[in-house]
Amino acid sequence: MKFAVSGKGGVGKTTLSANLAFQMRDKGYQVFAIDADPDLSLGTVLGLSEEEVEKLQPIVEMRDLIVERTQGDGAMYVLNPEVDDVWEDYSIDVNGIRFLKMGAVKKRGCYCLENTFLNSLINSIVIKTKEAVLLDMGAGIEHLTRGTSRGVDCLIIVVEPSVVSTDTAKVTKMLAEEIGIKNIYYVGNKIRSEKEIEFLKTRVPAENILGCISYSDYLLDLAMGVEEEDSEAKAKFDGEIAAILKSIEDRHGDA
Repeated sequence: MKFAVSGKGGVGKTTLSANLAFQMRDKGYQVFAIDADPDLSLGTVLGLSEEEVEKLQPIVEMRDLIVERTQGDGAMYVLNPEVDDVWEDYSIDVNGIRFLKMGAVKKRGCYCLENTFLNSLINSIVIKTKEAVLLDMGAGIEHLTRGTSRGVDCLIIVVEPSVVSTDTAKVTKMLAEEIGIKNIYYVGNKIRSEKEIEFLKTRVPAENILGCISYSDYLLDLAMGVEEEDSEAKAKFDGEIAAILKSIEDRHGDA
C-alpha cells in the first residue's frame, strides 16, 4: 500500500502516520515512512530523539547531491534525475521502519533544482518500491504530482470536528482531484462525542470516513513527552488505529 497523510497543522496527522506505520510493521509490512512536513516531526514520533532528528539533514537541503543528480546549478538541468538509490542510501532504520527525512517543497526564491529532485524522488519511492510507503505531509499536497498519483493508493486527510479543519480538508481534496488522486479518505481526530462524528459527516463525504480517534489525555501526555502508563487508553487508541488500517486494507487489498 502507498498512501499520503495530510491535514491542517495540529490536527494529529503525524501521530496517525507514525502509529499506522507501527501497526503495518507489526503486521509484517516493510514500511517506508517519509517525513515531507515542514515541521519535520515524524522521526521524533517514530522514536528518534530530538538530537538525532536535528542531526539528520533533510534531503531537500543536500545541495551537492541535488546538483550532482540534476547535472546543473543554473538554468539548465536534468528534469528526470536518477534517484532510485537515494531513498535506500539516505533512509535510516527507526524501530524496524525505514525513515527518510525529506523536507518541504521550497516555495520562495528559485528552487527549481530542489523541487525537481524532490518530485523525482517521491515518484521513485511511490511508483518503483515494493514496500508499503507512507508520506506524512503538511496541510498542502505540494509533494504530490500527476506522476505520483499513479502510484498512490489513497490520500488520507485528518480532520478535527471544526469548520476551519473541514474547510482545509475540502481545499486539499480539490487539489488532490486536480492531479488525479481518485481515492480520498478522512480520519476524524480528537473526537469527544457522537455529535462531533455526525458533524464531520455533514462536512465531508460520510462514506469516505475511515474511522475516528477519540480525544485522549493519554495522547496529549505523549505529545508533551510524558510517558505515563495507561494501558486502557493505549489499548483504545491502538484499536482505533487498527480499525483505520483495516478499513484501508478492505478497500485496497493487502499489500
